[in-house]
Parts: sequence; structure tokens; C-alpha cells
Amino acid sequence: SDLHVWTVASAGGTAEDRTPGLDGTAVQLGEDVRGNVWVVVNRGVRNEVDEFHDGALKPVYRWPDGVLAGVPVSSEYAETSAQVALTVGDPGHARNVAVPDGDHLRVITHEGDEQLAAVELGDVHAVRWKSKDGIALEGIATFPAGYVEGRKYPFLVLPHGGPEANDELTLDPIARMIAGLGYVVLQPEYRGSTGYGADFLAAIYQHFGDRAYQDVDSATDYAVAQGWADPNHLAIFGWSAGGFMTAWTVTQTNRYKSAIEGAGITDWGPFLWTSDIQQIDYDARWTDENPEVFRKFSPVAFANEVTTPLLILHGEADQRVPTYQGTEYFQILAARGKTVRMVTYPGSPHFPILWEQRLNVMQEIADWLGKYNR
Repeated sequence: SDLHVWTVASAGGTAEDRTPGLDGTAVQLGEDVRGNVWVVVNRGVRNEVDEFHDGALKPVYRWPDGVLAGVPVSSEYAETSAQVALTVGDPGHARNVAVPDGDHLRVITHEGDEQLAAVELGDVHAVRWKSKDGIALEGIATFPAGYVEGRKYPFLVLPHGGPEANDELTLDPIARMIAGLGYVVLQPEYRGSTGYGADFLAAIYQHFGDRAYQDVDSATDYAVAQGWADPNHLAIFGWSAGGFMTAWTVTQTNRYKSAIEGAGITDWGPFLWTSDIQQIDYDARWTDENPEVFRKFSPVAFANEVTTPLLILHGEADQRVPTYQGTEYFQILAARGKTVRMVTYPGSPHFPILWEQRLNVMQEIADWLGKYNR
């Protein structure tokens, strides 16, 4: 999918792309009580809410410090007017409700402010760089509280899941937790991410292990070049598609001292037939006709190359990336005498739901980094 806005006549017929030149990504569409059609458009790590009218998009709402979470909702208080409300979020605040006030949005709820006021948080901002092959990339850098300019810090690159998704300028609990351990964290929007147009989105097709991997690794190059990252204390962590990035990265380089893979794809051939959703967006070739093309980017096929200590986290009831994907990788690595640990969560789907399990995920991450990225 190119994630554009398409329309088709109520009587049927051929669908028409109404946003052929869109340089962002349309990710959500909704209609309010007045019949207004709203579209959330990702534009990099920020977004906007556009009104779809007369076959075109018109930007209406933005939250300059962060993002808007979903389309506006409205309630009718009078026959001629409706109060519009939106959810907004940014790196320093929990998500709250805002309403239009002149030419800007005004926050009217303050959930979480009291708790966050007692927590010292480091700076968070969007950064941009180019990969070695000249691809313009964007990411979100999160710094530890008390960050000192010019000092090198332990570093973790945190590729997102999806892959048709992106990181947003909002309060990210995982990035914040890792930064709280004294790390600089960089979340790269690699090829395949939303927010950068259809070509960028489609570039990951059949190219998880080269293009997307190169983009993620270039984020680490950038952090080192900026003087943020201590090249002797590098780590990588990701979940789902980001878990694949982690599992694959440690077969390609030994630059990372510590790695954590959550519910990652490790064996593409069987994964395509056992996930609970179709994976033809990522590879539509027949696995039985040409298995080598799926082995090409399967971490299990290159386990002998791994030298980085790897932690594997996986839900036992995961249907998106079935648990055997983690088990197979773990068993091969363990049999080869690699430094590896696997933790599974009973009853857990793709990411743990129980709060106790989520706390354990955080503790496992902190313990693994503390032990191997010293």
C-alpha cells in the first residue's frame, strides 16, 4: 500500500488516488458529526490533521511540540456549532486533550503533569543525517538527564516495529527508560517507515536485510560522528520488525557490545506462512520455489557469525511473530556456545499486556545492558 487517500463513487467504479504527490503518509481517516472528513498525515516524526474536502487535503491542525493522536472528535452543543477536541502529545508530557483556540490548540487536561514534574528528563529532538549511500534519514534522539555536551555516552539504537510505522515526537517510555540508565538513544526512521512518501515506504520491499539494515546502522555512525556515542559502548534493541533488525544486525557486525531482540523475525520462509496477517507487503515470492531468497536475510542461517551477547524476549501466545521464531534462533545460538538468553512470557501476545510482564521486560533490558555494555 502507498497509504494515500483514495475515493470511489458510491455507485462503484474505479478508485482514484486523490493524493498522488503526497510527500507524507495518510495513516488514519475519520468523519465527525458534521460530516467533515479528517485525515491524519504523518510527516516524518511529526504529523498533522488535514481536512479532506473537494477531493483534496487541507492542513488544519498541528501540535508544534509533538504529535496529534488520531482524528478530531466533536460533540454538538448547538444546531450551528460543534466543539472539536483532539488528543496531543509531546516528549515532555503524557497525551492530553486540546481544543482549537484561535489559530492554535490549547490543552485543557493535564493528566500526568504532576508525576512528570517530579522526574528529571533529558532533551528529546528530531535529527537528520544521510546514510553512506546518500539516503536522507530522520530520527529521534533522546538524551539522559544532565547530559554534558562533548562527553561520550553509552549508546543504544532503537529501530521501531512495523515496519510500516514510525516513531513520533511523544513521550516514549522505552526510550526514556533507557536514557534514564545514562544512555543516548536514537530511533531511526529507516526505509519502510511512514511519513516520507510512497517510494520511501516501498523501498523496504524484499530489502529488510540490506537497505533497512544499512539505514539503522547509519544511525549509529551518525551518533558516533556527533560525539554522543562512545564507540566502545554501543547497543541495539528492537521489537517485531525492530527485533528482526537486532537479530540480523548481530550477524552482520560485531560493533555492538550488547543486543536485545523482542519478538523478532529470524526465519523468513516459515514466518510468511505462520504469522496471523498476510506478509505479501514484504515478500510475495513463493518460499518453496526459491527458498534461498528467504534464507538470504534470515538470522538463523548466519548464527555462526554472532559474537554479540543477545537477549531474546518473546510472548508465548504471539501470533504475529510466532514464538518458535525466537526459540529456533535461541537454540541454534546456544548450541554454538554463543552468549544468549531467552525469556518468554506466558499468555503474552506480540507484546506483553500484563503490567508485571512489562515491568520484567524493562528489568531484563536494564540487566542485560548493565552486564554486557559496561
